[in-house]
Amino acid sequence: MEKSASNEKSSRLVVAVPRVETERLVLRGHRIADFAESAAMWADPVVARYVGGKPLSEEESWSRFLRYAGHWAMLGFGYWVAEEKGTGNFVGEVGFADYKREIEPSLKGIPEGGWVLATNAHGKGYATEAVRAVVAWGEAHLVAVRTACIIHPENAASIRVAEKCGYRELQLTSYKGHPALMLVRDPHGLKPNV
Repeated sequence: MEKSASNEKSSRLVVAVPRVETERLVLRGHRIADFAESAAMWADPVVARYVGGKPLSEEESWSRFLRYAGHWAMLGFGYWVAEEKGTGNFVGEVGFADYKREIEPSLKGIPEGGWVLATNAHGKGYATEAVRAVVAWGEAHLVAVRTACIIHPENAASIRVAEKCGYRELQLTSYKGHPALMLVRDPHGLKPNV
């Protein structure tokens, strides 16, 4: 019995998430020690207001947390933890995902950019700084350089971040019965055609 448990440990898939640095931030892979801060962020009603509309339980946060590792392992892209370079303090999570969303127009084959910051990191320009770094990483490493994001139309702060990072409105749509603004970014200047 112990031997099989040992074999399971040695056969775990470990994926090296690239480290990305900005002037003030370090973007790195998630570690199990990050879960408490990630779960606290997702349990915050201010954070969850425009992302699903309700705070997440610890169980829901755990599923999301595991999905981050799964994206990197299966797709070669995913979300990073963003932390302050000087202090190591948790700022939030940012990256690309493929959520297989049932949404029109379809996002099939288009990495979806996303970002979420803990409330104590709001208003400092961290989101724009992190998203710009992630977009640059995506342009260098993703097969599909066109990316998209969906944002609640009342989330003016995130819409501003998206626009500063080159995303342009494609259309107003809905996701799971809630309004969603779909934005796309095409670094080659092609007309948005999702």
